[in-house]
Amino acid sequence: MAALRKERVMEMRVLITFFSQTGKTRMVAEAIREELGEIAELKELSDTEGLEGYDLAFIGFPIMAFGPAQPAREFLERHAAGRKVALFVTHAAPDDEPALQDWLENCRAAASGAQLAGFFHCQGELSQAVADALLASDNPDLRGFGERRSETLGQPDEDALRRARSFAREVIEGL
Repeated sequence: MAALRKERVMEMRVLITFFSQTGKTRMVAEAIREELGEIAELKELSDTEGLEGYDLAFIGFPIMAFGPAQPAREFLERHAAGRKVALFVTHAAPDDEPALQDWLENCRAAASGAQLAGFFHCQGELSQAVADALLASDNPDLRGFGERRSETLGQPDEDALRRARSFAREVIEGL
């Protein structure tokens, strides 16, 4: 039985595609690729024309404006319906941020037409440009978030990347 499963996995065509602003979502994509090895193809979202020909697509992006980054949202709307996808999301919020669950739900909702095979998230790095924009805001909550940029430096850490590799393995095993 295990040999048949491994043979089926080796026949799969898996895409890992991502949009990354600071390079941190790319790090997660590369960790997933490292775990999956030769069955997976790694491409930036801007170089991905669609999901045709793939059995599974891991699609990664940062949260921006409380949901998926616009390029990812548009890609999901155009290409994910009816397809088997696993999302991996980076965000600048700590896991105990009260609003984080709403933001993650916005990401899931963007892929509502897809067959969601898995969902992973971890803290990434708030870019200096976004932090500067937040710091210039009239909204004290947004300014406070911009002031916390230093807490995001060095994320995702090795533990998050280990969890990303484990996530990839679990998604494949669950198919």
